Amino acid sequence: MWRFSGRRGLCAVQRLSCGVRHRVWREKSDQACERALQYKVGEKIHGFTVNQVTPVPELFLTAVKLSHDNTGARYLHLAREDKNNLFSVQFRTTPMDSTGVPHVLEHTVLCGSQKYPCRDPFFKMLNRSLSTFMNAFTASDYTMYPFSTQNPKDFQNLLSVYLDATFFPCLRELDFWQEGWRLEHENPSDPQTPLTFKGVVFNEMKGAFTDNERIFSQHLQNKLLPDHTYSVVSGGDPLCIPELTWEQLKQFHATHYHPSNARFFTYGNFQLEGHLKQIHEEALSKFQKMEQSTAVPAQKHWNKPREFHITCGPDSLATDTAKQTTVSVSFLLPDITDTFEAFTLNLLSSLLITGPNSPFYKALIESGLGTDFSPDVGYNGYTREAYFSVGLQGIAEKDVKTVRELVDRTIEEVIEKGFEDDRIEALLHKIEIQMKHQSASFGLALTSYIASCWNHDGDPVELLQMGSQLTKFRKCLKENPKFLQEKVEQYFKNNQHKLTLSMKPDDGYYEKQTQMETEKLEQKVNSLSQADKQQIYEKGLELQTQQSKHQDASCLPALKVSDIEPTMPFTKFDITLAAGDIPVQYCPQPTNGMVYFRAFSSLNTLPEDLRPIVPLFCSVLTKLGCGILNYREQAQQIELKTGGMTVTPHVLPDDSQLDTYEQGVLFSSLCLERNLPDMMHLWSEIFNNPCFEEEEHFKVLVKMTAQELSNGIPDSGHLYAALRASKTLTPSGDLQETFGGMDQVKVMKRIAEMTDIKPILRKLPRIKKYLLNCDNMRCSVNATPQQMPQAEKEVENFLRNVGRSKKERKPVRPHIVEKPTPSGPSGGAHVNGSQIIRKLVTDPTFKPCQMKTHFVLPFPVNYVGECVRTVPYANPDHASLKILARLMTAKFLHTEIREKGGAYGGGAKLTHSGIFTLYSYRDPNSIETLQSFGKAIDWAKSGKFTQQDIDEAKLSVFSAVDSPVAPSDKGMDHFLYGLSDEMKQAYREQLFAVSHDKLTSVSHKYLGIGKSTHSLAILGPENSKIAKDPSWIIR
Repeated sequence: MWRFSGRRGLCAVQRLSCGVRHRVWREKSDQACERALQYKVGEKIHGFTVNQVTPVPELFLTAVKLSHDNTGARYLHLAREDKNNLFSVQFRTTPMDSTGVPHVLEHTVLCGSQKYPCRDPFFKMLNRSLSTFMNAFTASDYTMYPFSTQNPKDFQNLLSVYLDATFFPCLRELDFWQEGWRLEHENPSDPQTPLTFKGVVFNEMKGAFTDNERIFSQHLQNKLLPDHTYSVVSGGDPLCIPELTWEQLKQFHATHYHPSNARFFTYGNFQLEGHLKQIHEEALSKFQKMEQSTAVPAQKHWNKPREFHITCGPDSLATDTAKQTTVSVSFLLPDITDTFEAFTLNLLSSLLITGPNSPFYKALIESGLGTDFSPDVGYNGYTREAYFSVGLQGIAEKDVKTVRELVDRTIEEVIEKGFEDDRIEALLHKIEIQMKHQSASFGLALTSYIASCWNHDGDPVELLQMGSQLTKFRKCLKENPKFLQEKVEQYFKNNQHKLTLSMKPDDGYYEKQTQMETEKLEQKVNSLSQADKQQIYEKGLELQTQQSKHQDASCLPALKVSDIEPTMPFTKFDITLAAGDIPVQYCPQPTNGMVYFRAFSSLNTLPEDLRPIVPLFCSVLTKLGCGILNYREQAQQIELKTGGMTVTPHVLPDDSQLDTYEQGVLFSSLCLERNLPDMMHLWSEIFNNPCFEEEEHFKVLVKMTAQELSNGIPDSGHLYAALRASKTLTPSGDLQETFGGMDQVKVMKRIAEMTDIKPILRKLPRIKKYLLNCDNMRCSVNATPQQMPQAEKEVENFLRNVGRSKKERKPVRPHIVEKPTPSGPSGGAHVNGSQIIRKLVTDPTFKPCQMKTHFVLPFPVNYVGECVRTVPYANPDHASLKILARLMTAKFLHTEIREKGGAYGGGAKLTHSGIFTLYSYRDPNSIETLQSFGKAIDWAKSGKFTQQDIDEAKLSVFSAVDSPVAPSDKGMDHFLYGLSDEMKQAYREQLFAVSHDKLTSVSHKYLGIGKSTHSLAILGPENSKIAKDPSWIIR
């Protein structure tokens, strides 16, 4: 996977959401840390020497730094009482051209190794493991291979496969052809068909550069850091990838994938000694130290600013075709290994750009010149020297100069006025929350957080010691009130290494890209001799044969189904009635002093005409002001008193009826326990006195929302295709498309284009009337047991303050089913006999129908979705279909769609709501992919799979079912979906019981033609076959 740092710049504290344990729950929780503190500096363990042992109390961990005696390999172990253990190895990879050699290598090393010579051990291990995460990333200057699992045996298995893949890969030529690029006949079996470029990375990168934000971010890095590795595209430029040779790939591995150039990382509560022993014996003992030449030199600073202009493809979903230009001003900053300076500049960046009180938001976003900040806005610390970037997208070309002047003027104003104390406090409060908030994949967050700094020989432990950095930051501010203003002057005003980059659309952009690819292809083909062409034909047949051949994976380690826990842990909670009759679920959890509040309010009484703008209402509700607070003051209070307040529409499927669902809006927030009264007061004001008068600010928010939706399509095209394809299969599918599919993208485009937005603004108070009351509401709180009495009091106050409708409103849809959530012996003791009663909408007259939609978009790749209506969660067949989806992905679709078809991804999945989806992602094919979906169904019906295949599919499904849940999210399945732990345990037993007969039975029963309703959707380029077929709707 190519991981480019572009996009919206994240503050470090946003990238690091941690998982920590609360003290009163910690009888054994210090064991891992205490064990690690026993290590002594200088101690020798399995070929490694301990260099440093450091407690990091703010993150509840102990850091142990080691080095390998023979090779110099670096090692960091973070001991923490977390059972979701993680390993990663990263190599500094510094390409000097855009052939994508580190990216193709990342794909190819995972295709087989000395100890595990079967094809594609990486994808096969996905089905032989209970991993909670497995992947590989190519960044601009490093390649990382991480995995995580909660099972010790699984950890050893995966570690063995990862070590062998990275240090002893086969790097076969055919794997290079498949994963990187190749010349091959359009039909490999027919040498009369034209030769064309194929390859997984080739198509992945063609897809990546359909995203204009990514094009801009890539050029920004290339132009701002032009002297070394950052001047090239590490993932590969599609026009340069065909220059890469197999020999160059092998050479790059030899020079970069050596222990002397490696950094090993482990995290969690497993014993360090076992990791060190395995890594030394299976890999490092076979190497000697090698001098490294992969260091990135410092960028030579410019003596005057520079300016560049680039082009991109037009955005067919842009709200104003005359305003599609993007411009940004960027400044080179110091080395990221200076951790305190990086910390300071990261915070400074947040103060400059985050929220409506920030100087650049006021100057740029509220100028009305554009739709949103430019890509990669803010601090970027992923390269050796960091940079800061700010600008606008969605502007008219004539306004480029104006934006530049606004940037310069804003910098001058900040130097003069500085920042309000409250804004600095709000930011430091955010860091406190980020250190306390727990995520289920903290190890992955940590390895990603330290990767860039450590890659350039910075100190990763120093980076983690946020407490001391915060103390130092406060001290600097106290000693020098102009501390931050002086940084702005030094790094922005007086910095000559300043780049202005502008990008405008070219209507012929994609045609020119296609033309250049065609010329490159002709040049390659014309240089071939007859013997070369014969060899290409034979190699194509050989590759096809290899892809189709049954693979013996017996050399790979594997867990057994018996290694899966037969029962799941049950979650305890209480349900009480507050303010008379409103159910509140209280779930005591080790939340480390945080309180998580949620409320769900029904949309049953909302008039139909208001539905399409519910997502917009949700998006702006907490951003327009409330009570006596204007929108700036409200934003300030939210930042000072909470970790965020979000409002999102939800369509929740019923577990037993396909045509029944719950519709509503979820209000979510979190805060430090000391701020709970303030957070609940904010919710009271938002519910009772929201402000819908700020027309100018509303326009700004509308444009930003429309722009974000449009920008998100290239990364999420397969999800949009699946949403559209399921629209006509169930009543809930129709509503999901309205709220979050291409229908919503089009609605927001239309609203953003309106010259007079008042008619939309006037609809918001109408939605408020139906939604922001206690009539059909339920709440939940996750907090520590000690916090619950205060939480009950505050929730009671909130609910008593929130109004009720003066008259009872009738639901818009006539058929409403009242469904109590199940109560049982799960420890969810329902105090006072209280239950949550969900009011579900049902449509007894609904008739599913087939629809085939093609959204024509100016992309060179397709996103394909085919959806089938099957059965709901509680039906025993659902578990069989769940296993079948995984089986079809691993044993058929991966080979057909990715290996043979060249798409970046493809597979099958089953939703909770019973929609069986076949999909592909960044796919050079469309109709052919739909044919592959048909073949996959035929394969499933034929039953050509073994018990071993079924067991592997079960392991893969259970790795998702048993993935860790953060304390903040415990009990949510019950609160939102009405799923009890007993129901989930029953489903678990159905998964265990899935057999060969059941799998072939559900294949015939639901997936065959004429059995269940199928619908199709494609997002992608014009297609003459589809255009001629009247059964397709072209959008």
